[in-house]
Amino acid sequence: MNQKKKWVAPSILSADFSRLGEEIREVSDAGCDSIHVDVMDGHFVPNLTIGPPVIRWIRKTTKLPLDVHLMIEEPIQYLKDFRSAGSDWITVHVEACKDVQATLDQIRNLGAKVGISLRPKTNVKAIEPYLKLVDLVLVMTVEPGFGGQEFMPDMLEKVRALRPQFSGLISVDGGINLETASQAAREGADIFVAGSSIFKESNRKNMIEKLRRAVS
Repeated sequence: MNQKKKWVAPSILSADFSRLGEEIREVSDAGCDSIHVDVMDGHFVPNLTIGPPVIRWIRKTTKLPLDVHLMIEEPIQYLKDFRSAGSDWITVHVEACKDVQATLDQIRNLGAKVGISLRPKTNVKAIEPYLKLVDLVLVMTVEPGFGGQEFMPDMLEKVRALRPQFSGLISVDGGINLETASQAAREGADIFVAGSSIFKESNRKNMIEKLRRAVS
């Protein structure tokens, strides 16, 4: 069992964007560990979200690490912009990069922590050649693109396969609630990206504390 500290990372995809600053400050004050920001381009995934200008604004609202998940084609073209906007962690998809190693190297050279992710249908072997180059592996437990989807329990097999060979952080994202977070923690996950399960609650502090207990 992995003994690293367990992180709770609210995903702002499920926040109220009409009062995003307040939402981020609320979960920051409630004791979460980082803020998860999903960036989608409408090509790699069938949805369109925010870009560097919004991340630059988010950066001003919290001192917590910004964990930025790029669900975009050829992210290497935009890494400088996302880093300069205030991204602390940058995660890219193995399927979206023509040159995966060059993309990961550039994230490192820009001074950000390096993450790699894979779609549910992608075999975990696709990222194994890059594990020594990254700080984080993000295991998608839903199809990327939209919040509020149902957790795919068979994705825990990827966490189980990764844990013995990867000493960095394993994050799970999609359908994370008290039950599924606990399941993922038992397999060795470290970071629990939770969107609707946090933001649908009026008492975010209470929910974050419950999640932390569920994964401890």
